[in-house]
Amino acid sequence: MGAAEALAIFAAAVAAGGINAVVGSGSLITFPTLLAFGLPAVIANVSNNIGLVSGNVSGAFGYRRELAGQRGRLLRLGILAAAGSLAGAILLLSLPASAFTLIVPVLILISCVLVIIQPRLNAWTAARRATRQARGSRALAAGVFVSGAYGGYFGAAQGVLVIGLLGSFLDDDLQRVNAAKNVLVTIVNGTAAVVFILFAHVNWLVVLLIAVGSTAGGLLGARVGRRLPPLALRILVVVIGVIAAVKLIFF
Repeated sequence: MGAAEALAIFAAAVAAGGINAVVGSGSLITFPTLLAFGLPAVIANVSNNIGLVSGNVSGAFGYRRELAGQRGRLLRLGILAAAGSLAGAILLLSLPASAFTLIVPVLILISCVLVIIQPRLNAWTAARRATRQARGSRALAAGVFVSGAYGGYFGAAQGVLVIGLLGSFLDDDLQRVNAAKNVLVTIVNGTAAVVFILFAHVNWLVVLLIAVGSTAGGLLGARVGRRLPPLALRILVVVIGVIAAVKLIFF
């Protein structure tokens, strides 16, 4: 790997870390960059996942104020996210890539719809909270597990899926939902990273470049994301989600 390629991967990682902190989909910058430089798809995916973990941590740390009071919720959902990620990582190492990626664009577009209708859906849910609480909790739990499996398998745009799920089923503002998303995505990527380190072939130079770049980008992204009003953040979520779906379908 030459100096120009290393610099390009590092720059892509900075951008990915910032986008991941704000909404997700940072892998749609780093993963194609690695493919463009000739890395095999699975090695690129595995190395990208491991490298982005530190950026996920820095993004979650940057939103630590918005995490206040969410410990119990995140402990429960984090267990489900980790279990899903473990299942997805095992699938990645044992099944052909086409088996899971066919459904990914559909999941992303559904999550974008959830983000768009979140305010009305929250109001509707609040009005029926007494009778729907148990059912909503089960649906959220299932969604977190499935999104964790997706994150463990591929991971691009999993933040869009998670923020769509949390924003639809939790009665909370979007900045706190985004903070919770950062923690859950960190758990998903961290769990998958352990599996990949133990059982997959890893390009450690790529991991190092992405880790350093995404960590810096995650801290910068957290500062920018907190200053965005809820409507702007919601629009950004949808735009990135649609771009992600288009890229996965046509490229």
